[in-house]
Amino acid sequence: MTTQNAINWPEKYLPGTGDNFVSNEVIVQDITATRVWHYLTDTSTWESYYDNVADISFPHGEGPKLKDDLVFSFGTFGFPPLDAHVVEFQTPSEGVPGRLSWTAKQDGKPAERLDVLHAWLVEDLPRGRVRILTQETQIGEPAAALADERPNPMLNGHQAWLDGLVGAASK
Repeated sequence: MTTQNAINWPEKYLPGTGDNFVSNEVIVQDITATRVWHYLTDTSTWESYYDNVADISFPHGEGPKLKDDLVFSFGTFGFPPLDAHVVEFQTPSEGVPGRLSWTAKQDGKPAERLDVLHAWLVEDLPRGRVRILTQETQIGEPAAALADERPNPMLNGHQAWLDGLVGAASK
């Protein structure tokens, strides 16, 4: 039997309790969690493999590599740049999955407010495989509007991010 790790969810963002939730996962061979981690945590590489992200900035002058408690902002899904904060950061190692989570928020009128937790889990599996899981819970009217679209743009967008991440890490 194989046991796989799961995302660590703060109560506020528990899947199924927000306005929009998606889960995307790939398991591939011939790359490692360490290699994937490089492309996931170095934001200077994001736009080279994922076309749904823009305007990445670091208001406190840090970056481009993500780390615990880092504040950054980025645009995605047509929203103005979201204020993001890394709330979980664990580099993958032997027998330990990589964990990355950030909150991202947009303030304003109720129709504009958005509050999300985007989480990643990257782990090596037996037989030279790596598993990449990304899940996101969104709260707010813009999130509910995305959830009503078919297909859900966030589901497709995150799959594109996974596919691009695997492609970049495979080179």
